Amino acid sequence: MEKAEAELQQSGFSLSSLKIERGSLSVALVCMVLGFMLAVQFRSAQDIKSLPANQRIEDLTLRVKQLSSENQQLKEKLSALASSDDGHSASIYDGLMLASGQTAVKGPGVIVTLDDSKKMVKNDDPNLYLIHDEDMLKVINELRAAGAEAISINGQRLTGNSEIRCAGPTISVNNVRSAPPFEIRAIGSSRDLLAAINMRGGVADTLKVWGITVNAQESKEILIPAYKAANPFKYAEAANEEGT
Repeated sequence: MEKAEAELQQSGFSLSSLKIERGSLSVALVCMVLGFMLAVQFRSAQDIKSLPANQRIEDLTLRVKQLSSENQQLKEKLSALASSDDGHSASIYDGLMLASGQTAVKGPGVIVTLDDSKKMVKNDDPNLYLIHDEDMLKVINELRAAGAEAISINGQRLTGNSEIRCAGPTISVNNVRSAPPFEIRAIGSSRDLLAAINMRGGVADTLKVWGITVNAQESKEILIPAYKAANPFKYAEAANEEGT
């Protein structure tokens, strides 16, 4: 633990001014090292993009190997830190990974399938019979309000950095486009999640007016993949409760 703190201080971080207990210090160290990992991944992608077209392939390969080595070293430091403190840090680390969507999860919940309407009324706006991003957001909000702990759309894990928006005839989630039917998987209390989707006058009833298919089914075990995109923080930085 002391070795990990010393290495972080040599990297430019000063922990001497943090008047916190040992458990809180573990949280800070885990967050810092996790941030290093994400920064290295982001920097690797940016550096590769910025290389000139005539750059020798040998140089590019060497650069990738160097960054991969740095990333692996940080992972090893984080693993060592997580295994210390009688498992306390390990528990914190697992919680951070779950909360950030960086690990796959499984559990009971519901699977909601949405599909465009197969019927259209002549002279009506055809867009009324198609699923839009705002329709998806309504379903997601109902699931979250009902206690969903993890959600995915067509295999894309939703996190605080995820976007749901229309992209032509498709819907983009995490900058990945997909077309209907849309399968929304949510882990949580099956009873509460089903009740939220199927409540009278709720989102399902509204969409069904236009013939849009809404099918919610309970599942005893749902697998939701990890969030695959990077999480670079370019402008945000850590602050205490006073904002300094």
